[in-house]
Amino acid sequence: MTLGAFPMKTFANHLIGQKSPYLLQHAHNPVDWYPWGDEAFNKALREDKLIFLSIGYSTCHWCHVMETESFASGEVAEILNRSFISIKVDREERPDIDTVYMAVCQGLSGSGGWPLTIIMTPGKKPFFATTYIPMESRFGMLGMVEVLPKIEDLWKNSRSDIASSADKVSAVLKQNADIMFKSEIGPGLPGKASSEIASTFDSVNGGYGNAPKFPSAHRLIFLLRYSQLHGDSGLLKQVESTLEKMSAGGIYDQLGGGFHRYSTDEKWLLPHFEKMLYDQAMLAMAYTEAYQATGREDFAATAGDILNYVIRDMTSPEGAFYSAEDADSEGEEGKFYLWDYKELFAVLPKDDALLAVRYFNVDDEGNFTDPIQGDTAKNILHLNKTKARISAEFEVSPQDLESRLSGIRTKLFQHRGKRVRPSKDTKILADWNGLMIAAFAKAAGVFNSGEYLRTAVRAADFALGKMRNPQGGLLHRCMDGELAGEGQLDDYVFMVWGLIELYEAGFDDRYLKGALELNRIAISNFRDPVHGNYYMTGEKSEKMIFRPRVNFDGALPSGNSVQVMNLLRLSGFTANSDFEIMADETLKASAELINRYPGSFTNYLSALLYSENSSEIVICGKREDKNVAEYANVLRKKYLPFKSLLFAPGNDPDAAIFKIADFAKDYKLLDGKTTVHVCRKHVCRKPVTDIEEALAVMGK
Repeated sequence: MTLGAFPMKTFANHLIGQKSPYLLQHAHNPVDWYPWGDEAFNKALREDKLIFLSIGYSTCHWCHVMETESFASGEVAEILNRSFISIKVDREERPDIDTVYMAVCQGLSGSGGWPLTIIMTPGKKPFFATTYIPMESRFGMLGMVEVLPKIEDLWKNSRSDIASSADKVSAVLKQNADIMFKSEIGPGLPGKASSEIASTFDSVNGGYGNAPKFPSAHRLIFLLRYSQLHGDSGLLKQVESTLEKMSAGGIYDQLGGGFHRYSTDEKWLLPHFEKMLYDQAMLAMAYTEAYQATGREDFAATAGDILNYVIRDMTSPEGAFYSAEDADSEGEEGKFYLWDYKELFAVLPKDDALLAVRYFNVDDEGNFTDPIQGDTAKNILHLNKTKARISAEFEVSPQDLESRLSGIRTKLFQHRGKRVRPSKDTKILADWNGLMIAAFAKAAGVFNSGEYLRTAVRAADFALGKMRNPQGGLLHRCMDGELAGEGQLDDYVFMVWGLIELYEAGFDDRYLKGALELNRIAISNFRDPVHGNYYMTGEKSEKMIFRPRVNFDGALPSGNSVQVMNLLRLSGFTANSDFEIMADETLKASAELINRYPGSFTNYLSALLYSENSSEIVICGKREDKNVAEYANVLRKKYLPFKSLLFAPGNDPDAAIFKIADFAKDYKLLDGKTTVHVCRKHVCRKPVTDIEEALAVMGK
């Protein structure tokens, strides 16, 4: 029997005992996959075989394509099993490995993405890198069955060439990793970045640049903050337009809430359909801040829909958050989310179906073309008409329209729920959970929501209670109760971010204390004491070609930029100026790059704005005094993105908060009343007992 004759589920390779959904998707391939580890590398050395490394993630559409097209093929498996040791890595479980070998791919090919394909010597030195490879050559792309034998032949007959190339690649990567970009921050960088970004604004469709379009929430948050500081109404309108167009587009799930990964077109219509937890977290924060800045209820509604989607579909029984939902179901991308014209009439009464057709822009020709199967006359639900226009067209009042649309959404959502759902990646990742905790906590404060606060508390308690090593550090992943992977920089700094937001949302001292403990470990394990910035991996982590550190803000803010913000905020809570000094050093460690490309470092620039405009606010009062809660709610709802908000129990000198914020012991109640103490830009103002006076002191 040849490998090609193996039924899909009878053969099992070395991935069969893994927890990662991505690795398990390949556990029955005829390719004899190994997980990353000594067993595979020792076998490569022992048998003198090249290493074929494939990196992806469970909800990656083209990873699925490559798996079914090539890795399930007996022909490809025979080549790989004969001449290579094949290793599979889940990039979400091992972001350090992914970062190192993505740098290899970008260095060798000039681009990157997933699936990521690397070929290395038995000594782990890479010399070949690319992304997706079809099984057979097409459209100028060499196929697996052509590429692999060529490399096999080179290894047998021109080994010195491969060894020389691999040595050069490794040397260049190590050299590049050691390059520092330390400098002084140039003047006016936030203004330069906002102008640079604004010049690429799409005035028709919203967003910045051309297709494909990514939400880039941290960039929108920066622009919001900059426009508020400088009264730039034009820039604010750009952000509002972008948020409007995104939530009206196909990139947004019009029935279930939540955003798909990105739009393949300029109109936000045609998405890649996977839903990632980190996108939900960052976009929920962007819409929440946009509501604060503008008062627009539609932004509040979108933020709420995102968070409710996460509660409903992405939360574990223990309260932690799952990682992602797939783009595909039943082997087709987006099938779960698509509708045909007749289906609406089968689900809804005729009058409601006609309304739904107009409101969601459904027609019998469809607006979605499957890239593999061609035109399928399916529709992605999206909005391009105002509710006022729909009210006029159907001669219904705005109130009746809202009621009918609510009923239509409910019926369509329930009907869709009977379909085969995309698979769910139920990994619990510390870093992404930290972001989601931050989003729920921020929304809890802004919308005064007990449900959102309880959701954030449950997730934080899970992470702090269960995702820890014996030394108190974070672990990266929990899957089916199994913990794995020492925490990396993002795990620490994103979790600290979440805990800071959680403290401000509920004044529970435990979370500020937890943030300081994790921050201490992050400084100890990841900080470069010479240059002041942070490595991605700890000192005792597995050694690779180079020790990675991430500077640029990409799909997510970089760990370094988040740490700058964390340090500034913790300095405000504790009056520890060492944190501010370290934040300045971290910012300066990437300053040369930031000066050159300010638009690519927007989260760093948000931190810079914070450092220049910070406010430390202490509410001093008796915990049971209703004014404490009232004043806190006002301050949380106001758009004050550069504040730290602390509660000091004026009638309890032994309160735990004073072990964290010793300076606040000296803050007193005036005339026995709840008192607000405000310091702006390192200058303290006269304490006041009226919240409106406090806002006036802050220029609000």
